[in-house]
Amino acid sequence: MKTLHEEYLKGILSARVYDVSVETRLHAAPLLSARTGNSVLLKREDEQRIFSFKCRGAFNRIHRLLESERLAGRTVVGVIAASAGNHAQGVALAAGHLGIEATIVMPVTTPSIKSDAVKALGGEVVLHGDDFDTALGHAIALGESRCFPFIHPFDHPDTIAGQGTVAVEICRQHPGPLDAVFVPVGGGGLAAGVCAYMKYLRPEVKVIGVEPVDAASMHDAKAAGDIVTLASVGLFADGVAVRRVGEATFALCKDLLDEVVLVSVDEMSAAIKDTFNETRTMVEPAGALAVAGMKRWAHDNEARGQTFVAVSSGANINFDRLRHVAERAEIGETREALFAATIPERPGSFLDFCTALGRRSITEFNYRRSEPDIAQVFAGIEVPGGRVEREALLGELGASGFEVLDMTDNDTAKLHVRHMIGGHARAEAGPGGEPIRERLYRFRFPERPGALVDFLTRIGTRGDITLFHYRNHGAAYGRVLVGLRFDAVAEAGIDEFVAELGFHGVEVSDDAACRLFLG
Repeated sequence: MKTLHEEYLKGILSARVYDVSVETRLHAAPLLSARTGNSVLLKREDEQRIFSFKCRGAFNRIHRLLESERLAGRTVVGVIAASAGNHAQGVALAAGHLGIEATIVMPVTTPSIKSDAVKALGGEVVLHGDDFDTALGHAIALGESRCFPFIHPFDHPDTIAGQGTVAVEICRQHPGPLDAVFVPVGGGGLAAGVCAYMKYLRPEVKVIGVEPVDAASMHDAKAAGDIVTLASVGLFADGVAVRRVGEATFALCKDLLDEVVLVSVDEMSAAIKDTFNETRTMVEPAGALAVAGMKRWAHDNEARGQTFVAVSSGANINFDRLRHVAERAEIGETREALFAATIPERPGSFLDFCTALGRRSITEFNYRRSEPDIAQVFAGIEVPGGRVEREALLGELGASGFEVLDMTDNDTAKLHVRHMIGGHARAEAGPGGEPIRERLYRFRFPERPGALVDFLTRIGTRGDITLFHYRNHGAAYGRVLVGLRFDAVAEAGIDEFVAELGFHGVEVSDDAACRLFLG
């Protein structure tokens, strides 16, 4: 009698996938290899026609279904599925290739790049619910009313077998020593398929699943020894936003999946950047999960000299999400620190604070004076030495007399507060009671270490800095918005002074946005 394991092995080896799929590359990642001290290879499933591995399982499932129905004398007109995106494209592609209809129920939160792709492949899109599980229930009911067979995104042996062909290719492409394969986990179809094949052919190789910390359905199920249903899941990695893993997938993963690593949004963002640096391809958050998990596991286990494969599972990312990814990537690599500092309000204190940062590159600077005696600064600083350098810098700033809070791990600060530094200036008067006027300027200077300190040094004490906003967008020039206050004497000749600074200064005091929010 064949074991469950052997039944899956037979299904994987006989899976029908290459009608719509291709054998993807095993891509060497020299930058990640050098950084982690291990040999890292990327399994490039983002190279599929739908930019995801999901076409493998979808085609195998639908092809097997049509064959069995044909042998039974029945005809399948169409199929229905529920998906956060990539499975939807796989079903639409397979159905179109096999000449039947495809209806896909997708959460309303699905990125438009995925729903538009389904339509382009000839599928009908029905948007329903805020997450996969809500869409799933609606799809099952809709399928029953239309008499369309339901194509589950992960919880069927034929789907699992199709995804398992990824492992077949890995073993054929890399017959040499291999220590671990890292696999993203949503419902568990890919992980189950890779486990079923890898643990039969090469049982010494670890198969390690990776999930977001806020969508840890497989992690929690393995810990509990049974399937659990999460109350909610995070949507940053929408491709794995699944509250409950499958029955069939868990039956394999509970014993064959060695462990599950959990990673944060920041770590996924950093992994997207890592993958881009290696491949010049922008993967989606779920597509970067395996890389993020590999880095986390290698760090936690102090792994050196080992060989890892990380499955790059998908590249369906909306362009407008890249800004958020870019902001979080450096923090995910622990190469950026976010500090909130309180500094005394006196001439030169702002320059003293910047000088105390040394020659480190500053990624962001927000400053708005609201009290006569103190001011708050929100700063982003590159720390190439990671957490160790960040802690050392905190100590250095404290020794210099500055009160500093580390905001690097504060989600409220990263998501909201960093963009909300500002407000209206408080009216102030000079020693003789004369009003002190605030003027707002935009400046531009070459982006290089020390440029910000150089800029502040040139301004000197000619004007009292009341507002300062700077963000490094990775361009050749840094752009700064500065508020300067002058008494009647200091203000004389200020236009000539700004021109002599040599930083392309332009006054924007009368700009509508400045008047409304900052004036």
